[in-house]
Amino acid sequence: MKAYLVLDFTINDFAGFRKYIAEIPAFIAKHSGQYIVRGVEPTTIEGDWKPERMVILEFPARENAEAFLADREIQELFKVRHDTTTSKLVLVDGCT
Repeated sequence: MKAYLVLDFTINDFAGFRKYIAEIPAFIAKHSGQYIVRGVEPTTIEGDWKPERMVILEFPARENAEAFLADREIQELFKVRHDTTTSKLVLVDGCT
């Protein structure tokens, strides 16, 4: 079953965030992931959720997404994201 990482984020330091933008695609590919949505400005249709930018990554299985999140080589890059953005990240399973 496919799994998705959904990231809602606000960039606070674009210059610092550039490192993340440049390097994250290789790690996504390493874990067989792909972009479904890449840094777009969403339109809120209902409710009070007001995300500024969204990324949705698709992985072939939850195990791939979990391996991506746990990859030791990527932790420094995640720190860059944490230091340069305000973000919320969720992992969800797709439909069978």
